[in-house]
Amino acid sequence: MSILANLINLIVTVLTLLVFVNVILSYFLDPYHPTRQALDRLVEPFLAPIRRVVPPMGGLDFSPMILLLAIQIIGQLLVSLVQ
Repeated sequence: MSILANLINLIVTVLTLLVFVNVILSYFLDPYHPTRQALDRLVEPFLAPIRRVVPPMGGLDFSPMILLLAIQIIGQLLVSLVQ
């Protein structure tokens, strides 16, 4: 595997972890907690466009799940293009 493919995989992994941690901490931490605010600043720019297209349904926000799926698909496409 090339260095570029490894870098893409690393970015995909980091973004995936950030989204997971953001979702989990949203249940436990106050929105004004510094850790939560830092994660929101990193993840929200990716979630906002999805939320405009797919609003929360029945009080459930599916945008993190859609983002995770998009990250994985785009990552795989980029890796296949590099190889």
